[in-house]
Amino acid sequence: MDTLPTIWFVVIGVLWIGYLVLEGFDLGVGMHMLFARSEEERRTMLNTIGPLWDGNQVWLITAGAATFAAFPLWYASLFSSLYLPLLAVLLGLIFRAVGIEYRGKGETDAWRRRWTLAIGLGSLVTAFGIGAALAVTTLGLPIDANGDRQGGPFAWFGWPALIGGLAVVGFALVQGAAWLALKTDGAVRRRMRTFIVRGTALALLPIVVWVLTVQVVTGGPWSWALVVPAVIAAVTGWESARRGREGYAFAAFTTFIVAGAGSIFAAAYPVVLPSTLDPAFDLTVANASSGQYTLGVMTVVTAIALPFVLAAQAWTIWVFRARLSHDHLPPVHTFIPAVLRAPEVDSERAVESRTTHGRR
Repeated sequence: MDTLPTIWFVVIGVLWIGYLVLEGFDLGVGMHMLFARSEEERRTMLNTIGPLWDGNQVWLITAGAATFAAFPLWYASLFSSLYLPLLAVLLGLIFRAVGIEYRGKGETDAWRRRWTLAIGLGSLVTAFGIGAALAVTTLGLPIDANGDRQGGPFAWFGWPALIGGLAVVGFALVQGAAWLALKTDGAVRRRMRTFIVRGTALALLPIVVWVLTVQVVTGGPWSWALVVPAVIAAVTGWESARRGREGYAFAAFTTFIVAGAGSIFAAAYPVVLPSTLDPAFDLTVANASSGQYTLGVMTVVTAIALPFVLAAQAWTIWVFRARLSHDHLPPVHTFIPAVLRAPEVDSERAVESRTTHGRR
């Protein structure tokens, strides 16, 4: 097995795990906004991710671009087979981003309710679509020897896609609750802590099913070894939330997804996209990768740029590490139209019009 394709399989796995870690909590915050009990709570929740959410999305773009460059056959088969769910993810990201930017630009409750709905549903659709895509990547699609999907536009949808979608939604809700408990004070903090204590087992059940299914089908010693810290981390996160130690809870659930998703990628290797029609049609790191020169250039560029990206992300999180409550929020500003017609200007125009007409 060539070294560079293996390295890039690991890099892409790290990028996807980074996306789940960073975007997971702000997708969860978006979904939790749907159930907030007041406008002050919704504003508080939104402000906890205000400086971070757009930077977190870069990991998704980078993961897709790295797949395209390093494994073009993997990219072509996966993205063409999952055209509909990935289109839904794109629309979810658009509505979510527009909702975050536009929500505070109107004065009425109806305006804010509509954009809150866009943020929450956009987050839900994005989380489900990403989970479905990753699940079928590890559990298989009906692709032929050319990497083309067989069946209709919904051939991708089955129990693996459903489990994967629910897995990422459930994890995002738990991680979002841990983030809100860590970053807020007052009623939101208490309610999110209660959500973790009461809902973690049910919310994380789909991802447990996904992990164990992959391990049973293709797992090996290394992938099974990663399951152990994932289980310990999930229990630690629950216990930390119960004790009111939100920082430990957030770190533990982060460790859970790193170890759990890492075990999935480790079990899948060297297959990047299994075929449910015939194992001979599987795409692997060997037959789906780019040439050695392309991978070599990508490796050098990534080795130089990635440390700066990680440092910038860590710096942003550190700078905005303080807790928030509704007392920290500025007053809601009054919407001012972009164009104002001053009365004196209208009067001057009327006088000028009458004068001009008289000259004619």
